[in-house]
Amino acid sequence: MTINVSTNKKGPMISKYIYGQFAEHLGRCIYEGVWVGEDSAIPNDKGIRLDVVEALKQINVPVVRWPGGCFADEYHWKDGIGPNENRKTMVNTHWGGIVENNHFGTHEFFHLLELLDADAYVNGNVGSGTVQEMQEWVEYMTFEGESPMAKLRKENGSVKAWDLKFFGVGNESWGCGGNMRPDYYADLYRRYQTYVRDYTKEHVYKIACGPNIDDYNWMEQVMKIAAPFMDGISLHHYALADVWEDKRPATGFPEKEWYSLIDSAKKMDELITKHSTIMDKYDPEKRVGLIVDEWGSWLDVEKGTNPGFLYQQNTIRDAMVASLTLNIFHRHADRVQMANIAQMVNVLQAMLLTEGEKMIKTPTYHVFDLYKHHQDATFVDTYGETQENIDLTVSKKNGQIAISLCNYDTKETKTIDLSFEKELSGETEGWIVVADEMDAHNSFEETDKVNVVAFSDYELNGKKMAVTLPPMSVSTILIKE
Repeated sequence: MTINVSTNKKGPMISKYIYGQFAEHLGRCIYEGVWVGEDSAIPNDKGIRLDVVEALKQINVPVVRWPGGCFADEYHWKDGIGPNENRKTMVNTHWGGIVENNHFGTHEFFHLLELLDADAYVNGNVGSGTVQEMQEWVEYMTFEGESPMAKLRKENGSVKAWDLKFFGVGNESWGCGGNMRPDYYADLYRRYQTYVRDYTKEHVYKIACGPNIDDYNWMEQVMKIAAPFMDGISLHHYALADVWEDKRPATGFPEKEWYSLIDSAKKMDELITKHSTIMDKYDPEKRVGLIVDEWGSWLDVEKGTNPGFLYQQNTIRDAMVASLTLNIFHRHADRVQMANIAQMVNVLQAMLLTEGEKMIKTPTYHVFDLYKHHQDATFVDTYGETQENIDLTVSKKNGQIAISLCNYDTKETKTIDLSFEKELSGETEGWIVVADEMDAHNSFEETDKVNVVAFSDYELNGKKMAVTLPPMSVSTILIKE
């Protein structure tokens, strides 16, 4: 059985922003995960921990979404500027009921982005905030001229304004962001977005709050009422091993939950297809992007941790979820313009886990490392039947073809035959993430149990390539044309 690779057919570009991250004021994502403070013994740059920065730079993080999530609609940005001792404390009512000291605010966020060389995706407060508050925040961040907010920013140490690439007008307004009806939110969005002004030549990409999973009526109403006023609309979908009310363990699970979590992740394809069909009615030119700004595995928290912190272990199964989901985004690259996995550090399907001064990279991190070669590459279509429990994606950029393959079978090794439209140079390089146990993961005692290693179990002969994939593996092969 052969998969044909259509390298001569030009497909859509796979936006680098599909590889976006999400950092919410939730559990230990910001505090300890990203921010340790300037007085910490952990090496840092103005309070931002450097081991986390260096790890994230390796996977070419293109954009970070902040400050939430549900937290965004109770966040008042002026509480997080100025000297730390003058910043207001608040209770994080959504996540654990802990006291938030606001030491990580707007200036710290943009410093993090500077260290990462990443773009900003800021979520504004619609649920409990005002139009004026949102307008002033955008002015504070982006206006270079003379104004009260520009003056305030300069007084707080940032003479130069920042580049604000993306701005979300509210978050989950159907739920934690205000329990709104779609037509009410759509009108509110039209009003609020008016004051998200472009103070520079660079346009701020405005993102409307889209549906929860398969709420197609929400998408229909918001697109019908507000599509001309938005650049993107969000979609949230989390992979579950059972049902929402019964989160299953991240480790020590039975084989049936390996496949149930993967099946839940694969539902992303159906959701994007159906929501895109609705979007096509009101935006046939595909001007409006679908922004999947929350996705990933949502499993039970680790024993002994605060349930509101959503700290879960990350296994080779989560690597499969990441690979399959990114492949789906690639196939819908004509509509999906950005995605943000939840979340960057210490929360849900995280890239990194920290414990005091220690840090480990998760299997999901390693998939993002393998897949960075697809960022801003041209999607290459493939056709032909794949074997059961096999998925793949192909792209090309700068004379190089990147092939990523996922064998999510728990037991069987598979051999895949690929056929290209022309003879290739034969110059290749490959890597793989693989494990022998369904819940193989890295821990602070065993940091490299799951890692990226060299991969060479393939043979390229002119136009043909045969690849042998062990079970529970994700691999990437680069081929020069």
